[in-house]
Amino acid sequence: MKFVQPIRDPRKLQVIKENLYTNNERDFVMLMTGINTGLRISDILPLQVYHVKGTHLHVTELKTGKFKQIKINKALREVFDNYIRGKPDHEYLFKSRNKKHCSGRIDEPITTSQAYKILSKAAKKAGLENIGTHSMRKTFGYYFYQREKDISLLMELFNHSEESVTLRYLGIKQDTWDEAMDRHSL
Repeated sequence: MKFVQPIRDPRKLQVIKENLYTNNERDFVMLMTGINTGLRISDILPLQVYHVKGTHLHVTELKTGKFKQIKINKALREVFDNYIRGKPDHEYLFKSRNKKHCSGRIDEPITTSQAYKILSKAAKKAGLENIGTHSMRKTFGYYFYQREKDISLLMELFNHSEESVTLRYLGIKQDTWDEAMDRHSL
């Protein structure tokens, strides 16, 4: 399993956003959901229109079974409102255009592997490597920490038991080491 990174450079993040928006609005909305909520891809893909109509997302995490209530911020609210206009409540937000092999249905969400391909391709166009679906969650955490400097909130969101785990997860420890090494010279 490859270790993915957060998208640290805001300019490259903007390039990825623009690329996805231009090519497929669904993929743009998926990215925006990930980087604005910190949810795992396994909790993003099953979202349906009715899930995003209120002020909060109410999700029971697939991995942990824990309930999360996440406020939909202003930027994401605008994205959702534009995207769901005219869609029925039970339509998946990230609907596949292809039939599923198992069920033969066409109205199911894209797979996690398809989501990975979408994000990885967009990241490569922006000159980034080691970007995958989990990068959305890490990007959320990275920017949240840069703005708020509140590691305890992130630890709770990510279900981490130690600060060091969260800092390593976000790549903050590596950034700190890299900056220290740049200053260190004999």
